[in-house]
Amino acid sequence: MEQSVKPTSSLPLNPHIAGLPPYNAGMNIAMARALSGRHDIARLASNENPDGCSPAVLAALASSSFEPWRYADPACTALRTALGERLAIDPGLIVVGNGSEEMIAAISRAVLVPGASVVTTVPSFGLHEIEPLAMGADVVKIAMTHEMDFDLAALETAIAAVPRIVFISSPWNPVGSGLDHSSLQRLIGAMRPGTLLVLDEAYFEFADAGAPDGIEVLRDSGVDHVVLRTFSKAYGLAGLRVGYAVCSGLELARVIAAAKTPFNVNAAAQTAAIAALADEGWMKASAGRVRAERVRAAAALAALGFRVAPSQTNFLFFDCKGDSSRLAAGLLKQAIIVKAWREGGYEHYLRATIGLPADNDRLIAALQELVAR
Repeated sequence: MEQSVKPTSSLPLNPHIAGLPPYNAGMNIAMARALSGRHDIARLASNENPDGCSPAVLAALASSSFEPWRYADPACTALRTALGERLAIDPGLIVVGNGSEEMIAAISRAVLVPGASVVTTVPSFGLHEIEPLAMGADVVKIAMTHEMDFDLAALETAIAAVPRIVFISSPWNPVGSGLDHSSLQRLIGAMRPGTLLVLDEAYFEFADAGAPDGIEVLRDSGVDHVVLRTFSKAYGLAGLRVGYAVCSGLELARVIAAAKTPFNVNAAAQTAAIAALADEGWMKASAGRVRAERVRAAAALAALGFRVAPSQTNFLFFDCKGDSSRLAAGLLKQAIIVKAWREGGYEHYLRATIGLPADNDRLIAALQELVAR
């Protein structure tokens, strides 16, 4: 016998959580196949690495050293040690999370209180807004410029009000542009005591040569900061969820670590991340291929009349000059998944991941057909 479901409940709910905006995740392949009626899906919505992951990762996961029946190290000691050696920093300053998304949540829990202020950009990576809102914070969003870049003057004005946290993605998800050395130094110079700068560098490995390394630039800045990086993108471990935070001080790292759950990074993820980090050559070669395809795809989209944001990432963000949801639906009929942007004021923008050359060719050809209609 079916049980009736009450439409409402008298149970008091946390209003900060109940009112959160939804996270705009990419469409999964099963749904794409069902909606398109095709199985040859070009997955260009979630910024995954089209090359997959290093063969060393698969070998490590298949080896006898991986014991899935054992609890993982809750401190991620071996991974933090490897990262400390690679980055030339004290492992005690590193906190590892279930993706850098967990680190955003942990930072918000560690630093924010109801009524605190947070500054970020718009269009935004959704969790830079969602996690602070979950803590009852107020979020000030600084819009991108007409040139589809950071509005540094507006950011400086917002930072002058001494928010508790400033979340900045560079390279910027979803736009793609990145802060150059002078722009990053300008933001650092705007920071005041009492504000934590969180520089989200999830796409750092895809940036062009000469782009600033936030860990190095902020190392001796005197600014309270966290730099976020991930194994999900360039290293190809999106399905295993490993990200990390490099903190400016041991006490900050301790409190952020206390704000996450125990055993937050599973044994498979830790094993894979250590193997991926050891095969840096594979990652750099893959990132180089993505950069070359990014240049080619951006030129092709511009030739079709789209206004494409400058990108230092593995995706392109472009102005469709119309409803991006309709364009995305048209692409889905051709078994191509992209992400139509849904933030208010930006519904005419679409984000497309750089895939394998054949997938990029399919995207370009499909867009050419749709534009010609």
